[in-house]
Order: sequence, then C-alpha cells, then structure tokens
Amino acid sequence: MTHIVVLGSTNMDLVAYVAKAPQRGETVTGREFRTVPGGKGANQAVAAARAGGTVSMIGAVGADPFGAQLRTALDESGVGTALLRTTEGPSGTAHIVVDDGGGNAIVVVPGANGTVTALTPGDEALIALADCLLLQLEVPLEGVLAAAEAARRHGVRTVLTPAPAQPLPADLLAATDLLIPNEHEAAALTGITDPYEAADALLEQVPEVVITLGSAGSVHAARGGGKITAPAPRVTAVDSTGAGDTFVGALSVALGEGRPMPEALAWASAAAALSVQRPCASAAMPYRTEIEELAARAG
Repeated sequence: MTHIVVLGSTNMDLVAYVAKAPQRGETVTGREFRTVPGGKGANQAVAAARAGGTVSMIGAVGADPFGAQLRTALDESGVGTALLRTTEGPSGTAHIVVDDGGGNAIVVVPGANGTVTALTPGDEALIALADCLLLQLEVPLEGVLAAAEAARRHGVRTVLTPAPAQPLPADLLAATDLLIPNEHEAAALTGITDPYEAADALLEQVPEVVITLGSAGSVHAARGGGKITAPAPRVTAVDSTGAGDTFVGALSVALGEGRPMPEALAWASAAAALSVQRPCASAAMPYRTEIEELAARAG
C-alpha cells in the first residue's frame, strides 16, 4: 500500500446550508446546520485513507472538545495520529456557508493549526518513510517549508496544494515536486486566467502541475512533456466543499500505485465527483470500491 504523510490543518467545520448565500450586511435564514471534522490537511488524509492508502497525519488540535472529536474522527477513518499534537487553546474551525447550487464560502480560524511552525521529534523520521508528502497552506509557511525540505532530504515526493492562495517562497517551490492548484489559485499565482497558459507559467517554478477545473475536470503539465486533460464525470453537485482535497488524496494514492497519469487523473476525478454529490467534506469522501466502480463506468 502507498504510504502517505500529510502535514496540514485539522479543523472543525461548522456548516450552514442556505438557499442563497448572504451578501454583505444581509441576514438569511438557513435550513440546516452541521458540525463536521475537516481542514484541508485532515480532508486529504481521510480521502487518501479511504482511497486505499496508508496515511499518517502531522499537525495540531486544541485542548478542547473539538480537538478530541477531530482526533477520534481521524482514527476512525484509519489515519495514524501518533504525531498529531495537542496544544493549549482552541482547535481550528472553518465556518462554511453552502448554497443550493453546491457552492460555498469559507472563513477559517486557524486555532491550534497556527502552532505548526516547525517539525517536532519524530516528524522527519515519519516523512522519511513515506512514498509521498501532502502539504497545503492552512498551517504556517514555516512548518510547510520545514516538512518539504525534510521530504527533499529523503527523496520523498512532495505534493503541494497552494490553498488558501498566497505568494509562495522560492525555497518552497524548489522543494515541491507536484503543485495542484485549482484554476482560481493558478490565476492568483501567475496572474494568468487561462489555466493552460497558467500551467506553462507554473512549470517555470515547479517540475509538474495539475490544475483542477471543477466540473470541467483537470489538466496536467510537466516539464519536457505535453498536456494531459481529464474530463470529470457529469454529476449534480450538492456540496463542493472538500472536492479538491478528495481529488488530491485519491490522485496521490493512484500515483503511488504506479498508475499512468491519465488513469490517475480519471480515478481522482471520479473520487471528487462522488464527493460533491453528498453533503459536507470528510463525511462525503468516497471509499476505494466506490471510486473503482465510477471510474470503470466513466472510462
């Protein structure tokens, strides 16, 4: 099995469902509220574990009821939490509004995630044993960079999701093997709105890129090669929260298993398509058998 280590955020998602998201200064009535374990790091970890990977989580939760719930949720999803720290203060939270079109707006309050500024004893040894390291930007850049450089020292493939979008230091880009932005993040990083042109620009900074395009699928580009496009299965979206993290987790498992990139992209797209048909993020993430079934039908 592919061994994946995730360094990233663990949040409690506080999700409100509304017909239409409120504008500034507007109050609307929601029809439902849910509290669901999330965070980009934890979401990618759960997605990879359900897709068939052996997954370990590095990060932090708070010494509050949310922290205990978040750790339990990861354990129950088969994610190793031996190096998930517990810190004083609150856990991270994400305040999410989901509208009837499946779109969302999110406010993240980092909480304990803000303490992940460096590796602690055991972290580098765990990373060294991995086939792949998954990183995002909901923990401080110092911690992300420390993990990426540790992976580089040990020859471990590093996959970075540049979200929330922000300028990336040259040292982090130099330690990144595969960058996976969505089309909006790619535009923010390059100033180029066309994702195919943005992919070319990003290859000047990293050796390999996959840009996710929502319902339009994804595009892959690598230095010295052409582009590969993969359509997404046609589905009706209920909640797109966590779809990108589902894609990244499933893609990392597929690549770790040695699948060719076109097949890996199609497999990850099937996983993401399944996730958007269900409410919430981590709770909606599909299991391997479901992914295999939809990928086979779509193929």
